[in-house]
Amino acid sequence: MKIQKNHLEGLIALLLFGVFAVCLLIVLLTGADAYHNLTEADQTAYDHRICEQYITTQVRQADAADSVSIVDFGDGDALSLAHDFDGDTYFTLIYYDEGYLKELFCSDRNEMAPADGEIIMPIHGLTLSIHDQILRIDWVHEDDTPSFMQLTLRSGKEVGYEE
Repeated sequence: MKIQKNHLEGLIALLLFGVFAVCLLIVLLTGADAYHNLTEADQTAYDHRICEQYITTQVRQADAADSVSIVDFGDGDALSLAHDFDGDTYFTLIYYDEGYLKELFCSDRNEMAPADGEIIMPIHGLTLSIHDQILRIDWVHEDDTPSFMQLTLRSGKEVGYEE
């Protein structure tokens, strides 16, 4: 009878270990799934912010009198940012071409083609407009969610408080 008791105790211990292992596996899989969902949501939020931050930074760096404009470029419009370097004018063009937001730095806009630009990020469209010193930019993210932003052009004026 003692032999059966030892087998039964071993079987119970093995069964408890199996239940513990299954519970541990369930907790690990749940945690891994939660981590995956969080990183995916974080990447989506990053992708949505990066386009806005990139364009805002470029416009703010070039915001001087008559330096921000919208020009025809290729099959659509491009945001043209003029930069003056030692008396020479250079342009940064930000535009949509073949599924990508692109940037092109050049001295003559007419000598360049949209295919010459550097890819910034994938998007599904870009619409630009300027009205009363307000630049409006609409774009569609890679996941087909639309976004827009409006920037007030300061035209090189200092923003501050009147005394």
